[in-house]
Amino acid sequence: MSAIAPRRLRCAVYTRKSTEEGLDQEYTSIDAQRDAGAACIASRRAEGWIPVADDYDDGGFSGGTLERPALQRLIADIEAGLIDIVVAYKIDRLSRSLFDFAELVKVFDRHGVTFVSVTQQFNTTDAMGRMLLNILLTFAQFERELTAERIRDKFVASKKKGLWMHGIPPLGYDIVDRRLAINEAEAEQVRTIFRRFVALGSILKVVQEIRAHGWCNKTWTTKAGRTLAGQLHDKSSVHKILHCRTYLGEMKHRDQYFENTHAAIIERALWEEAHALLQVNGRVRAGASRRGKVEFLLKGLLTGPDGRALSPWHTTKANGRTYRYYLSTRDTHEGPGTSGLPRLPAGELEGAVVAQLRRVLRAPEMIKAMIPQAVALDPTLDEAQVTVAMTQVDRVWEQLFPAEQQRLVRLLVERVIVTPTNLELRLRPGGIGTLAAEARPTAGAVA
Repeated sequence: MSAIAPRRLRCAVYTRKSTEEGLDQEYTSIDAQRDAGAACIASRRAEGWIPVADDYDDGGFSGGTLERPALQRLIADIEAGLIDIVVAYKIDRLSRSLFDFAELVKVFDRHGVTFVSVTQQFNTTDAMGRMLLNILLTFAQFERELTAERIRDKFVASKKKGLWMHGIPPLGYDIVDRRLAINEAEAEQVRTIFRRFVALGSILKVVQEIRAHGWCNKTWTTKAGRTLAGQLHDKSSVHKILHCRTYLGEMKHRDQYFENTHAAIIERALWEEAHALLQVNGRVRAGASRRGKVEFLLKGLLTGPDGRALSPWHTTKANGRTYRYYLSTRDTHEGPGTSGLPRLPAGELEGAVVAQLRRVLRAPEMIKAMIPQAVALDPTLDEAQVTVAMTQVDRVWEQLFPAEQQRLVRLLVERVIVTPTNLELRLRPGGIGTLAAEARPTAGAVA
C-alpha cells in the first residue's frame, strides 16, 4: 500500500523592522527574516508545509501596535481561511506587547492557525508552547517598556537642560543648536500683544489692532525645506500666546515646568497682570453661561457665504430685556465686520426661515414631489393622507412648543446660507418625506 500524503499546510512568513533605516540596501533585515522563514518551511516540506505566494513585510513599523499594513493583511487572510501556519523569525517580530500578542493568539486559535518561531522552538498548539510563549513575551514587553522609560527620561533631561524637543517653536523664538533663541522682531510683537491686552482688557480688540498691522503667526521652514506660512492672528492664536509659559523662560513637560531653561521674552510682572485680567474675564464668561438658557431655533444650521458658522449670542440690558442675535464666528475671532455680515436679529432671521418652510409645506408641487418619499417610508400612507399631514403641520405650527418647532426645523433643514442680500434654504434630503410619515392625520396634531 502507498503511504498517505500529508495534509498541505499553507505557511505565511511575517517580517518586521522597527525603523526604515537600511531598507534601501540591496539585502535588508526584512530579506534575512524572509529567507530564514522560507528555509524553515522548506525543512518541513515532508510534513506538508508549503509557502503562500504573498509576502507580509512591515518595514518601518513598531511592534508596540497591531496597526501595521502587512499584519492587518495577514489577519484578514487568516480570517478568510487562506493560512494554516504563521512563521516569524522571532516572536517580537509579530508583537512586543503581551496584550497584543494574546489577541493575535485568540485569532489564531479561532481559525485553527499555528504560530512558529524560527529561532525559538515552540508552537502554540500545546500547553508547554503556550507557557514558553508567555515567558518570552513577558521579557519582550519588559524590554520595550524599559526602552520607553529610558527615552522618556532622556526627553525630560533634555528639556531641563533647555533643549527644544517640540518641533515648531512659539512666535518670538528660533531654534539655534537645539535651543530657543530670541527672534527680536517677533519677540517685540509678543510683548506688544501682552501690553495691549493689559491696556484694552479684550483679546478681540487686540486681534483687531494687530491684524491691521498684518501681524501673523510663526512662519517656519521644516527640515525637508517646506515653508509653513503664518496666518493672520485671530482670537485663538492670541489666547494661546497669552497662556504660553515659554515666554517666561520655562520649558513645559506635560504638567511640569522647568524654569530658567532659556531667555524670557515677557517679564513676570507683565505676565501676572495679564493673567489677573484673564481670570476676571473668565469669571464673567462663566457667570454669563450660568444665567438662564436662551433658545435659538436655528442653532447649528446657519453659515455665512464663506462657510463659517453663525453662532447664537444674547445680551441682557439694564431693564432686564434680553436681545437675541446671530453673529459670524469669523467676527468673534477676527473682529467685527470681517465676515461682511451684520449682527443679525434672531427673531427676524428665524421668522424668515420659518416663513420659507411654511411656504414649502403649502406648495402643491412640493407636496406632489414628496408623496413618493413618504409612501416609501410608510407604505400604509396614501396621497390624501400625505397632503393632509403636510398642510396640517403648517396650520398648527404656532401651537407647537419651541422644542418641537426646533425638532421639525432640524428634520427639514440641512443648512441655511446667509449673505448680505439673500437667504438660501437647503432642505435635508428625505426630510419632508419623513415629516409627512410622522405627521399622518390621527388625532389632529403633529406626532
